[in-house]
Order: sequence, then C-alpha cells, then structure tokens
Amino acid sequence: MTSTPLLARPTGLRADSARNRALLLECARTMLARDPANTSLNSLAVAAGVGVGTVYRHFPNTRVLLESIAVDAFAVLLERIRVLEVHSGGAAAFEEMIRTTFELLADDPGLAAVLAQPDFECADVHDIAIEFSGLVAAMIASARTVGALRPSITADDIRRLLNGLHTATQGLAPARRSEYVDVLLAGLRPPS
Repeated sequence: MTSTPLLARPTGLRADSARNRALLLECARTMLARDPANTSLNSLAVAAGVGVGTVYRHFPNTRVLLESIAVDAFAVLLERIRVLEVHSGGAAAFEEMIRTTFELLADDPGLAAVLAQPDFECADVHDIAIEFSGLVAAMIASARTVGALRPSITADDIRRLLNGLHTATQGLAPARRSEYVDVLLAGLRPPS
C-alpha cells in the first residue's frame, strides 16, 4: 500500500475541513509574524480555538504547516524568477533574482522559514523547489560566465546567505534592508 503524498494545497476537502484549514493557516501566519520561534502545532490549536487533533489532521508536523503557509508565495517567487530568466540574462538577472527573493522573504516569514530548509515534505512544494533550483542554477551559471559571480558560490550558498540576510535585517526599514542586499551583492562579485 502506498501512502498519499502530503500536499501544501490539498484538493477535495469537505467544506468544514476547508474552513478549519483556512482558519489554521491564518492563525499560523499571524503567530509566525509575531514570534516565529514559538509557532507550534499545540499553540496553533489554542490560538485557533480548535482541538489538537484537527491541527494534526491537516499538518502532521511543523514543516508541513510552514510549507502550507508558504506555498503560494513560493509559487509567486518561481513565476518572477521564470520571467527574469526569460527576459534578462547575466549579471542583471542574477542581481534582480537576489533582490526579488529577498523582498519576498522580508514580506513573508513563512517563505523565509521554508527556504531556510534544504528539503521539503510536501510534494507540491518539492516540485516548485525543483524548478526554482534549476532556474537559480542557470542564473548562477550565466552570472559566472560574464564574471559577475565568484566561482565558488553555489545555489545552496545563495539560499544560506539570503536566509542569513533575512534574519539580520528583521525590524529594519526597507531602505536599510536594501543597503544590506547591496553589500551582499558586492560580496558575491569576484574581487577585482
């Protein structure tokens, strides 16, 4: 017997189950924005006013919850990167990819939490991540070809650096966060 893959965006839910899921996701987004370190499934049940069993039926663990919160933002990010990859190239596309990704991370703590992990539990998020990784790898190769990126930098390095930057800029004004992105981009370029 094969198990059904977990999905961040399940289909075919009963109306009451869909309402509970939407309520749980909204409460979890609020909790995550307020205090990411203390977003647990048990505290989510209390905040949403539902039983713990209801939470665990929808989200068997915190990673599935985070991926369910972030799947829509991750899909938006993928679409923006597709557009950049098609309409730009080289250094400009790479730099815009960094800025776009960071902007979405800054606006969506769920996406930041998901991209902090190197792998995924939900099949639909995993599929987005595979395509996203391929596009990022192509942009890295293109930027490297034109001499706009240090040769040792990998896609995983970019993921880690963006997550670190996200953490470092919490609570800063947008203009100040932009300065941090400029510093990151300058550091990614090969020394002259």
